[in-house]
Amino acid sequence: MEELLIYLKNLSNESWLIEYDSYYFYQNTQYFIEKINQIKSKINSPKIILAESDQYKFLAAFLAGVMTNCPIFLCNYQWGKSEWQQVFSLVQPDLIIGLEQTHFFYQLLANNDENKQNTSLVFDGKNTIMIPTGGSSGKIRFAIHTWGTLSNSVKGFIKYFKINKVDSFCCLPLYHVSGLMQFMRSFLTQGKLALISYSTLKKGVNLDQNISDFFISLVPTQLQLLLELCPNWLAQFNTVLLGGASPNPLTLETAKKYKINLAITYGMTETASQIVTLKPQDFLQGNNSTGQVLPHAEIRILDSYNNSLAINKIGTILIKSSSLFLGYYPKIEHPNTIMTDDLGYLDQNNYLSLIGRKSQKIITGGENVYPQEIETVILATGMVKDVAVIGTPHRHWGQAVTAVYIPKTTLISSETIQQAIEEQISKFKQPKYWICVDNFSRNQQGKINYKKLQEIAINYLNSQYF
Repeated sequence: MEELLIYLKNLSNESWLIEYDSYYFYQNTQYFIEKINQIKSKINSPKIILAESDQYKFLAAFLAGVMTNCPIFLCNYQWGKSEWQQVFSLVQPDLIIGLEQTHFFYQLLANNDENKQNTSLVFDGKNTIMIPTGGSSGKIRFAIHTWGTLSNSVKGFIKYFKINKVDSFCCLPLYHVSGLMQFMRSFLTQGKLALISYSTLKKGVNLDQNISDFFISLVPTQLQLLLELCPNWLAQFNTVLLGGASPNPLTLETAKKYKINLAITYGMTETASQIVTLKPQDFLQGNNSTGQVLPHAEIRILDSYNNSLAINKIGTILIKSSSLFLGYYPKIEHPNTIMTDDLGYLDQNNYLSLIGRKSQKIITGGENVYPQEIETVILATGMVKDVAVIGTPHRHWGQAVTAVYIPKTTLISSETIQQAIEEQISKFKQPKYWICVDNFSRNQQGKINYKKLQEIAINYLNSQYF
């Protein structure tokens, strides 16, 4: 990809990186190209793990991996030992960029050498980009992408928003698709890119920086905090993209109050970020959907027999997209479509509304209950900081609707919340069990580990009721 290096060299004369030297970034990329080429002289297509903590070095190394046509694995340098053991066993890397300061680094290297001697993992994946995805399971796997699939996502984005250039204010991790795609949009459209860690952002924002042309991507917990800290600053952005998890309805109301140009999105690592987006003007006018499909994608709503459903009928979401991944590492399968675990429906204007996940659907006494609906009602009471509704085993009903929640204050009881929602939803949808907790951890994208939550709930119920 020699033309990509020429493109970057031309960009090095522009101030496209906010508060960072563009030419130095170009030099850094050349340095990593030389480093990779040294390995390539011995190994034809070396597998590269990228776990650089410095954001600019991360991006320079990423581009170097792409330009040298090597399979590159984007990783979180903050992963723990067990996670890294899982990744090293799966990938068997030939080059590791970053991670040198980790105290168990050399042990990982030794184990990696032993693994490579015992098993020979063949991966014919030149020009591939592996992006980690764990979803709500906690188990790391890599979605296989290419420069082409990521570029197609950018093309769909700029066509949907009717713009030619994307300025990005990125506070999400670059190893995650939501952070990486902000770089891709700015890089490919010659827009500006500001990189700032979320921890730095929480300490205070630079109000002197003109951000009126910028897009910022957030997950719901970040939006909630920034609305508390600096809503007027947030309102200056051209667009605030929101994804990763279902937002609290009270947070959305606060965003409307401050006239935040919010764009709710739907997408995943497998689709190289969003394929459905609600435009800010629709959000501010009261549209409560997830938006319309971007030009590079198509969706269908299917019944249990894979037949297309009519408008306003709930079914499983099937996605077709030019930004679709090639498969999960190490299997390249080139799927034409992906059947999601998500349930939703399209209205007469082709706006998509999400109902929840099929695998999290609760069947209690023969009735279908969708946790997201119940969570939305509970959050709307303003009595809880967070809540997750799950189904727990029940000998009479099959499953019991169970709410695991964090109250706003210790004075709020489950009975108080129960009374507040009893006229809002049908009786069979109301939680049978309420479990109060101090916290349940969400990952950086705001997703909950439901397997762990199930274990907590079942252990609690066994000790209290059975």
